[in-house]
Amino acid sequence: MSAELIGVIGILILFVFLVLRMWVGVGMCLVGMLGILAVRSGGQALNILGSTPFSTTSNYSLTVIPMFVLMGLVISESGMGTGLFSAANAFIGHRRGGLASSTVVASGLLGAITGSHMAGTIIMSKIALPEMRRYHYNDELACGSIAGGAPLAIIIPPSIPMIMYGIIAEENIGKLFIAGIIPGLLLVLIDMLMISIVTARNPDYGPAGQKFSWKERLQSLRGVWPMIVLFLLVLGGIYGGWFTVTESGAIGAAGAILLGVLNRSLTVKQMIKCLVNAAQLTSTILLMMIGTNVFISFISVSKLPFLLTRMVTGLAVPVGVIILLVALIYIILGMFMPDNPMIMLTVPILYPIMVTGLGLNGIWFGIFVVLMTALGSITPPVGMVVFLLGGLSKVDVSRIFKGVIPFVLGIVLVIVLISIFPGIVTWLPSMM
Repeated sequence: MSAELIGVIGILILFVFLVLRMWVGVGMCLVGMLGILAVRSGGQALNILGSTPFSTTSNYSLTVIPMFVLMGLVISESGMGTGLFSAANAFIGHRRGGLASSTVVASGLLGAITGSHMAGTIIMSKIALPEMRRYHYNDELACGSIAGGAPLAIIIPPSIPMIMYGIIAEENIGKLFIAGIIPGLLLVLIDMLMISIVTARNPDYGPAGQKFSWKERLQSLRGVWPMIVLFLLVLGGIYGGWFTVTESGAIGAAGAILLGVLNRSLTVKQMIKCLVNAAQLTSTILLMMIGTNVFISFISVSKLPFLLTRMVTGLAVPVGVIILLVALIYIILGMFMPDNPMIMLTVPILYPIMVTGLGLNGIWFGIFVVLMTALGSITPPVGMVVFLLGGLSKVDVSRIFKGVIPFVLGIVLVIVLISIFPGIVTWLPSMM
């Protein structure tokens, strides 16, 4: 049996493990070790299994993960996102569908700080949903705007999936962060356009909200400026070269804690809860990273990526067709897998094909992958964001999936635009 065939069999076995709900990190470790054993020898398999946990977790780049995770948890737990929705509502809530648009804008601003679509979903379900129901918004549009705005958290930096991609692909995480800004802002505008189209066709779906005076609008910005300062400090420091991505994560976490203390919105009990949850989430991610590196070692010795690269580069088809095929792969995987495991499974295989083989920009491909995983978070049958929101809102998930369709189309449109005009992604990083 050839090494390449063993590699294919290993990937299929891993899919079976994931369907059976095995932990992603454990499944990848097991498949990787058995695969190396089949291709090479038991000694090499044991050497890799023995050295990989230390070599992975001792990587300095990984220290950025607990920092950004902690920052997001502190902001979520302390309720500092309330002011973002209030400010957005004060400026655009009086328009038809304005509360839904305010939800999207607030989700974008919240995503620029938390980096977690789950945190954004929880916060907006508590803040925005009651307000939209008070104005008799259709539940499909109300829940659709919350679920549709949630993926902005992993597109607009900081973003854990971007960090995962950067570490696996060995791409500059700071440039990935900066590259996500324009696509993220573009998606906010497209989502607002989609809401306008929906409410133009069905005015009863999103009635106009309360109109605020300019004095009230300016007063509402008091709850926003600390978050804006935190965002500019984190990303501005990276862009300006004042500090590294890891240092920016530490500064962001410290800043979020300081804001929570000054606003008296973060208690000692809440802080302990954030630290425990951050440790748990970081441990889960590190286990997945260890499994990923063992799996990468197996895929490398199987020579499967080299075979696939030769096959793809030998096809007499435009690059756009290859990108479309990769997008279809992510759409299918997104039906069954969450974002981080999907990145860890696909990037070791697809990066050599798309970047090394076809010569695509590694930063561009990273944003493409993150957008595809964001799409998977709100599409059936898994749609983790939709199921979470269904539990929080008590709205049937089938109605939420229907309401999120315009926002799915919005992400697809952004993917098409960055594929036709890659400068949307690469322009800002090229200025660093």
